[in-house]
Amino acid sequence: MNKTILISASLLGITGIIFGAFATHGLKQLISIESVQTFETGVRYQMYHALFLLFVGSTSHISNKSKKLIYYFTVIGLLFFSGSIYGLATNLLTNFDFKTIAFITPIGGLCLIISWILLFVNFVKISDNIQKK
Repeated sequence: MNKTILISASLLGITGIIFGAFATHGLKQLISIESVQTFETGVRYQMYHALFLLFVGSTSHISNKSKKLIYYFTVIGLLFFSGSIYGLATNLLTNFDFKTIAFITPIGGLCLIISWILLFVNFVKISDNIQKK
């Protein structure tokens, strides 16, 4: 599972940089400044969670069961949250009206919050023996 998490984190980081560059250099001529800022919010959250998953995949302080849950909540959360934000920001450029699925944005945000709560719970459960080492 660690390898999957780390590869996914790397891909999220790579695509986050590409999307960020695209927003800065490609979208500014096509959509409003507000829409570019909205798009960049999606990029920012994608990058935060790429780093988050790099940590999750690299640490031994999280159980494998929790790593799997954190991974799925994070990936689904990013698809729903950042993905819908990308769609909404570029809505005028497509034939699909992303406003019809805007309800998934908060669901994605909730998934991201749950992944952080799972991390928190795992840290609270760390035994004192680990802390003494």
